[in-house]
Amino acid sequence: MLRELTPPFDGTKILGDKKKLLRILKEHEDGSIKLKIAVLGGSTTSDIVKILELFLRQRGIVPEFYESEYAQFYNDAVFGNETLDAFKPELIFIHTTIRNIENFPEILESREEADAKLNKEFARYEQMWTALSEKFGCPIIQNNFEMPFYRLMGNREVGVPYGKIDFVTRLNCKFYDYSATHKNFYINDINYVSAAYGLEKWSQPRYWHLYKYAINIDAIPDFAFNLSKIICSIMGRNKKVIALDLDNTLWGGVIGDDGQSGIEIGSETSEGQTFSAVQQYFKEHKKLGILLTVCSKNDPENAVLGLEHPDGVLKPNDFACIKANWDEKWLNLADTAKELNLLPESIVFVDDNPAEREIVRAQLPEAEVVDFESPEECIKALDKLGFFEVTTLSEDDANRSEMYRANAERASLEKKFSNYGEFLQSLEMKAQIKDFDEIHIPRITQLTNKSNQFNLTTKRYTQSEMEECAASDEYIRLCGRLCDKFGDNGIVSVVIGRKDSEKLHIELWLMSCRVLKRDMEFAMLDELVKQAKESGITEIFGYYYPTKKNSMVKDLYATFGFEKISDEDGNTVWRLDIAGYENKNTVIAVNKE
Repeated sequence: MLRELTPPFDGTKILGDKKKLLRILKEHEDGSIKLKIAVLGGSTTSDIVKILELFLRQRGIVPEFYESEYAQFYNDAVFGNETLDAFKPELIFIHTTIRNIENFPEILESREEADAKLNKEFARYEQMWTALSEKFGCPIIQNNFEMPFYRLMGNREVGVPYGKIDFVTRLNCKFYDYSATHKNFYINDINYVSAAYGLEKWSQPRYWHLYKYAINIDAIPDFAFNLSKIICSIMGRNKKVIALDLDNTLWGGVIGDDGQSGIEIGSETSEGQTFSAVQQYFKEHKKLGILLTVCSKNDPENAVLGLEHPDGVLKPNDFACIKANWDEKWLNLADTAKELNLLPESIVFVDDNPAEREIVRAQLPEAEVVDFESPEECIKALDKLGFFEVTTLSEDDANRSEMYRANAERASLEKKFSNYGEFLQSLEMKAQIKDFDEIHIPRITQLTNKSNQFNLTTKRYTQSEMEECAASDEYIRLCGRLCDKFGDNGIVSVVIGRKDSEKLHIELWLMSCRVLKRDMEFAMLDELVKQAKESGITEIFGYYYPTKKNSMVKDLYATFGFEKISDEDGNTVWRLDIAGYENKNTVIAVNKE
């Protein structure tokens, strides 16, 4: 991550250096996702788009933009625009602010009159969202409204229906209610961002009167960064692991020197309370499905002793992996990624020691590193980076840490078997493999955007696109859930095949890396062939498109018995004649109670 693009931002410097920064980022685009973004603006958006591009490229997303003409956001959305239609956006961002509200109530208007204006204003936006959703079916991100930068009636602006702050607050709440009941609709919370930036600095009238910028030009990086976090989350660019140091990061003091009773944690001292708050913050991340790991230079027994402190919030079983030894931390981070079947880029490293942070940056640049000067600053620093923005949250997400802990138990069991097949049989695996259903489409969509390693085409889907696929007779669709005696892994595999007369073209084949080497891919293939035969299919064609991250599956179709029929610069096409096909899965009970 470029330091210039890490908060806190120097807005003037980023705006001045944007061409140089873009040039640097363009040198590292291998494996990036391309995304067409339509920006419908109620004020000037040109610099917003330029800075947003920097933040997105830094997280592996290469954007292409459509920008509406000044203040034409409503017309573009409701009445259409040939250029916008031809652009075919994959994501739409509506950049409106308090300056675009048309129906503010007048002083001393009644509650009924103010409510009528509130409903009229909301209806204008709802009309836009409905029109855009019906036409393009892609994610929509909508700003809420910042507070006015002056208070005509002082504190009386709240609590009366004609107060502007009261009106904006209630309008924002109607936006939130809409977001809660409509898929693929997200709020960009500029009300929070402007407050954090400082409302008086945020709303500089001279920028509006000179350039029709609704926000301070120097605040554009803060605004664009917040917006980029939503887009990155939608596109599966969130991080997955927080790797934590222990001494002076999760507690005060050195466990090896001070012993369990001597470290600072708990309510007895102000320092202990601070570290308890830090631990609670990370505990909450675990509830969101973020994996916690330990990366500490310590004796393993001392590390566990510290985590077992009676006043500690985090306990040893909260961690998917504990690396407590005297090896270099970057090596431990690389080993952690390998054990979890993830890439190092999935990891965020949190350590109070600046020297250790710099070593990790130099030796393992794929991992993200958090800078902070004190435990009080740790939460703020990580929170501002936005690596774990939530746009969807499924049951599988919430249970992810337990799934990985169960994986550790499986790995321990595996060591007891000399024959790997016997180990697989001992797991007592059961799979449910079926067509997509409405309940699981959010998780299926999430997998298509997050899975990079075991993903043969790395085709990405929005939820609307996945819903269209699920409703079409043109496809054979499979999603696979895997359970065993250690627990439920959740939905771990997705296959989409497009029918073409007697042929089936596999447009998507992916699997979560946490179930590698369990033969789930064979169970999915068996079911795919079965359904293909039932549909009159005689040939299945598979496609592999190489990326920087999916080399592990370049020969997957060969292991399935497919014949390679084309190879152009590593982009391969494979064919399978399914006449006489024999099932390959022997260890998983499929679709049985």
